[in-house]
Amino acid sequence: MARIAYSYEPKDETKVAKAMGYEIPMSFKHAVEICRELKGKRIPQAMKFLEEVIEMRTPVPMRKYKKKVAHKNIPGWYAGRYPQKAAKEILKVLKNLKANAEYKGLNADELVIVHAQAKRGRCIVRYVPRAFGRAVPKRKQLTTVEFVAEVSEVK
Repeated sequence: MARIAYSYEPKDETKVAKAMGYEIPMSFKHAVEICRELKGKRIPQAMKFLEEVIEMRTPVPMRKYKKKVAHKNIPGWYAGRYPQKAAKEILKVLKNLKANAEYKGLNADELVIVHAQAKRGRCIVRYVPRAFGRAVPKRKQLTTVEFVAEVSEVK
């Protein structure tokens, strides 16, 4: 396993909490949309949003990957989905982020997510046997998500 570095370098490491989920089997497109929605939110607010997505009460706006996506009642946008599997996995990473902040002595309720990113991981290839001696590839895309939360200056 290669060492993956964070894409964001904070100014002061003492006021920052980081967490990364490495090569999680979930949809990359859903992870991108969820990360876009979580950036700028406080950690408890982000966790509450993901729990509501899992319960199918709040849809995630699909802003980039919106082709053939059904319309939902979202203020300021039209296309949305309830990506439950990706939300469950990202919620685990956010709980890890909160625990890392508490371990460093930071107040997790005051931290704002300043960096949320999803990256493509490895592609696992398997083969499915078909008729007449053929075989076709079956690919599974893995996704890496990273979060960085800093102490907000504005009260």
